[in-house]
Amino acid sequence: MRNLRMLISGTVMLLLLGLVNFYIGYHLWVLLENLLPGISAGVYWTVFMVIAFAYMIGMVPWPKAVKPASRLFKVVGSYYLACMEFAVIMLPLTDLLYWVLGLTGFERTAFTAEAGTTIILLLAVFLLWGSRNAWSTIVRTHPIRIDKSIGTSSPLTIAVASDLHLGNIVGNRHLRKMVAEINRMKPDIILLAGDVLDDSIEPFIRNGMIEHLKQLKARHGVFAVLGNHEYYGGSIGQYTELMASNGIRVLQDEVVETAGVYIVGRKDKTAESMEGGRLSVPLLLEGLDLSRPIIMMDHQPTGFDIAAKAGVDVLLSGHTHRGQIAPNHWITKRLFELDWGYLLKDKLHVVVSSGYGTWGPPIRLASRSELIKLEVLLEGSKSYSEEPLSAKTVLI
Repeated sequence: MRNLRMLISGTVMLLLLGLVNFYIGYHLWVLLENLLPGISAGVYWTVFMVIAFAYMIGMVPWPKAVKPASRLFKVVGSYYLACMEFAVIMLPLTDLLYWVLGLTGFERTAFTAEAGTTIILLLAVFLLWGSRNAWSTIVRTHPIRIDKSIGTSSPLTIAVASDLHLGNIVGNRHLRKMVAEINRMKPDIILLAGDVLDDSIEPFIRNGMIEHLKQLKARHGVFAVLGNHEYYGGSIGQYTELMASNGIRVLQDEVVETAGVYIVGRKDKTAESMEGGRLSVPLLLEGLDLSRPIIMMDHQPTGFDIAAKAGVDVLLSGHTHRGQIAPNHWITKRLFELDWGYLLKDKLHVVVSSGYGTWGPPIRLASRSELIKLEVLLEGSKSYSEEPLSAKTVLI
């Protein structure tokens, strides 16, 4: 029954994608036919549909001999996904404008080249600005006060990165930049809040990305949790062993004690449908000394009330990318209690990152690539006071 539902859902999705891409392709065909009279319709639609479905073609597990070509398809397809979202917004507005002008006697086929050129120029601006937002990273500093002590006068510095999506698109260059910036923070603890991989582990291994990740330096350890994309990739055992052998412990419904604080790592919510479930927060915290700071990573930002009641002090999440491309952030804002930024819920400090990498197109609009620096002020530390705290943002 479940397989039948998946088959029906997949068929409906393909049908919708086909209709949307036909709508986009038709408008591009009208423009090209105007600019290049005599262009072959057969050649055009073949090339267009291959590009339109290139990301899906690249996701197919092709034989090793054609893997390089499939990677190229995935990269091309990822950029097309951004173009598709832009077109879905702009083309209906253009059609509406032409329809209104048509009511006034305006010739609807007039100025096709001018209108098409304008949209293409706007698309170019969208891609350039979005690329800048994706690759140019911001460090957001959040000072957090916890009314608990670890018996030291120094505050804790915790570096947080989520949603790296390392693979064929987000590669070693962006990864090296992240490692260098995090190490400049001289953190006590480094936390990777899920989706380190972009589904497949193959490019992660092939490109030697673990060699860069193991350069992360923290006084009291580097810890990670699984995100939904690690589950989608299906190589969790291999991934966790590889990370562990290079000094990064992946916590799966586990708690570790370091630097006088508890680090709690939940399995991703995806485990509830793909792996038989995960432990509840109260069960995970059972037996812990609640007078000590508890910092929890849970990739998807849910269950704030439960975490607050259980005694968690800091909850760190990612997953949403803040929609990645506007106006998707209007959707994520409705789906989650907090889709990005900081929230104080009772005594629980929630920080949701927009992520360091990108899924699909390396494009961000109304969202930025970011790293999080937590300055955790504890009772007895030199910086602890009752004065209001304020966040800080730095472009790197």
